[in-house]
Amino acid sequence: MSDRGTPYGFRHMHGFGSHTFSMINDKNERVWVEFHFKTKQGIKNFTDDEATKMAGENPDFAQEDLCNAIENGDFPKWTMYMQVMTEEQAQKNSDGILSILLKVWFQGDFPLIEIGEMELNEIPVNYFAHRTVLFTKQFN
Repeated sequence: MSDRGTPYGFRHMHGFGSHTFSMINDKNERVWVEFHFKTKQGIKNFTDDEATKMAGENPDFAQEDLCNAIENGDFPKWTMYMQVMTEEQAQKNSDGILSILLKVWFQGDFPLIEIGEMELNEIPVNYFAHRTVLFTKQFN
């Protein structure tokens, strides 16, 4: 349990990538990026007692809640952001390039840039082969 409680399913929690990616910009320069997803449904958490009860009664609650919302046309959405670090900024990092791949980047140093909206609008038949993400705002 976190200091905020146990999340009330996947729809009501923020997410972020645990990996740093390398991208090439329109000037053919490498930049490093990290992705963040902020729920548009609002943060919602179980109390400790509710989480304990739910874990015993329905350990698949989070997945069922997500699937039920999609089946009912209440498509979950997240605002998608990324943080960008230039090669120059990465080289100035005192711990070396590996540390930027493994550490959290402070938003004061690398502000979140909104890049679009992620919507889950169908339940995949095959989680590994089926793409369910629709971006409704394109990169600038």
